[in-house]
Amino acid sequence: MDDAGSRLIFGCMGLGGGWGSGPLEAADVAAAHTAVDAALDIGIRVFDHADIYAHGKAEAAFGRVLADRPELRESIHLQTKCGIRLPVPGLAGHYDSSREAIVGSTEESLRRLHTDYVDTLLIHRPDPLAPAEEIAEAFSRLRLAGKVRRLGVSNMSGEQMRWLQAALDEPLAANQLEMSLYRRDWLESGVLVNHPEGSAVSFPHGTLEYCAAHRVELQAWGSLARGRYSGRPVEQAVGGHRQEAPGEGAAATDPDAAAAALVTELARDKGCTQEAVVLGWLLRHPATIRPVVGTSNPDRIKACAQAEEIGAAMTRQEWYELWVAARGRPLP
Repeated sequence: MDDAGSRLIFGCMGLGGGWGSGPLEAADVAAAHTAVDAALDIGIRVFDHADIYAHGKAEAAFGRVLADRPELRESIHLQTKCGIRLPVPGLAGHYDSSREAIVGSTEESLRRLHTDYVDTLLIHRPDPLAPAEEIAEAFSRLRLAGKVRRLGVSNMSGEQMRWLQAALDEPLAANQLEMSLYRRDWLESGVLVNHPEGSAVSFPHGTLEYCAAHRVELQAWGSLARGRYSGRPVEQAVGGHRQEAPGEGAAATDPDAAAAALVTELARDKGCTQEAVVLGWLLRHPATIRPVVGTSNPDRIKACAQAEEIGAAMTRQEWYELWVAARGRPLP
């Protein structure tokens, strides 16, 4: 991704108010302005959306920001996702990455976002009924019309990317996966090969290697682990998606407590925030991971400012100490 600024990405899922079907409120637009400014203040230039976030209101709120500040569009990188369908009567949820659905969803996103194009379009989750050729045809149509510049995926394995890439005439740009100090399957899968613990790891082997070999950008959603190690409110599932909720939630397990204590200690020693340590741990990995910061709280966004600096300075011992503390048992 050719963009200046921070490696961090601002995840816009928290914009637009709640996930209800009510209208976008003036307060939601004001909150979007504040969150966007907080992200810009720490150098973030990539803004991540999905058509379903807040039932489309996240995109609409951001679109109002762009309408109020049109000069902003050319200085940021805008991406959105399509393919997940919200629940309907008789069906809790499903996927649709058919040609018509991709094109229609993208055009609706452009309208809500108040822009003529998105820099990157991601297929949100694999749709078993969508042939790779249909996805490729939809992307080609959108690219030729100037509405989408790059195609990427989300929540796909290396083999799924290989399958889709064979039908495309442009390289896949990105894969967005859940990756954090808490959700470590992406990391554990590589060291638990030929080990009994490996049978409990669900992350598909070879995905990181595929991305590295084919220069597919890795984006990490859930990178702050919902505040698990940084003393922030725990996020809870609402309507099948995560939103921040007050309270600490369930009591931390022993590994959580040990990792949180170590994060706090490192933050104190390095003169930074706990968020910077948690994100710095991801940034220290050589896969050039780009963490998606999913909070809309401006103070917490700004708390991520030193993440790249902390990641670059994190020693090998500190990195492994955090990993071992979070997993709660030694590495094999």
